[in-house]
Amino acid sequence: MKTVLIIDDEIAIRETLEQILSYEGYDVKKAGSGAEGLAVVASAVPDVILLDVKMPGMDGFEVLDRLAAGGHRMPVIVVSGHGNIETAVEAVKKGAYDFLEKPLDRSRLLVTLTNCLDHQEVISDRRILQDQAVATHPLVGESKGIREVRAFIEKVAASEATVLITGENGTGKELVVKALHRTSARRDRPLVEVNCAAIPRELVESELFGHEKGSFTGADRQRIGKFELADGGTLFLDEIGDMNEEAQAKVLKAVEENKFQRVGGRETKSVDVRIVAASNRDLSSADSRFRRDLFFRLNVLSIHLPPLREREGDIELLLEWFLADLAARLKLKTRRLAPETLAILREYSWPGNVRELRNLVERMLILAPEDIIRPSDLPPLPGAAQETAGESAFFECGDFQDFKSSSEGAFLQHKLKENLYNVSKTAEALGMQRSNLYKKITKYGLRTQPESI
Repeated sequence: MKTVLIIDDEIAIRETLEQILSYEGYDVKKAGSGAEGLAVVASAVPDVILLDVKMPGMDGFEVLDRLAAGGHRMPVIVVSGHGNIETAVEAVKKGAYDFLEKPLDRSRLLVTLTNCLDHQEVISDRRILQDQAVATHPLVGESKGIREVRAFIEKVAASEATVLITGENGTGKELVVKALHRTSARRDRPLVEVNCAAIPRELVESELFGHEKGSFTGADRQRIGKFELADGGTLFLDEIGDMNEEAQAKVLKAVEENKFQRVGGRETKSVDVRIVAASNRDLSSADSRFRRDLFFRLNVLSIHLPPLREREGDIELLLEWFLADLAARLKLKTRRLAPETLAILREYSWPGNVRELRNLVERMLILAPEDIIRPSDLPPLPGAAQETAGESAFFECGDFQDFKSSSEGAFLQHKLKENLYNVSKTAEALGMQRSNLYKKITKYGLRTQPESI
């Protein structure tokens, strides 16, 4: 039997809804205010909530915020007698499943409830599968570097100390954070992520600490910040090196004291959060312009994720994992890599790291015409791998003259890359006139600068 919690300040509406839903086989619980509704949730989590917007004291939107702050995932259907587009949009933005206007139509209410619960079952099943997949393969690979990362996670997950994760973009910093949270004592509380690089400078403080209604232009309602949403759980400050200095100072104070004030507020809020920060920069260097005191506060426990080019032997394991995993997720046929394709990908430098490898596998699964992925199915890849792929074209030349032209072009392109596309240096290394090299660059259409992905 599914449980429905009705939160509405009008007694008549609560009793009418209870009568309708009980007759349909639902277990109904009632609350006459937002605070009472949250108390019911704290004692016994319902399957779905019917939530009124306009209530004295704590309104429906604040209830939504507090449910999110508590890490609750049950669906909420917002109900209002003052229905308009703005209210509906705001409700959905805050996580509501749907929006219904009063007076409620019985048929639409029951259909919406059924669809909502069916949708929630699908989401729950998918979440279980995803959690199982991540738990089984948090970081695929057997290289020395990745084994050290897994050992670090196992050793420090139970700690409450702050963690700083460094590494190039695409190396899997988010996976480490999820693994740390999932194996910690905070696993049943929220994991809240903040992308520091994506927040406009003027909104950083509001995003992190929240704001009170009317505290600045556009603050038309109270907002709960990420620190408060993560209370009891883990707060992940991604790309913290991109945070401006003023925000860094306030984060330092909040991390040290576990206290803060919302923008425009006077009440000091206390929270219990574990901070995990990540950056693709060296925050200890003077060039990073990162506060030294904040760096030392975050760098209690630290781990550096190695780039994929340094993870010898892991590329093939990752390719196999993503070929199987993405084929299942995308409901596509499984594919195999031809030996020559695998050889190319082993030699490739992977500037985008694991993220680039995953995206490439997804592309190949979708576009490859046959069950075996051949070099011709690969997109252009900069560097040696692309040149290796081009070697098969030599055997397709019509005559010996074509072969000589193709091989000369490939050789010169390789030398340009080897000399970092410096034409003068390349000509000197080849013992040829620079003007002659320029002519051949034009003749063969060679690149004179690195190719971007």
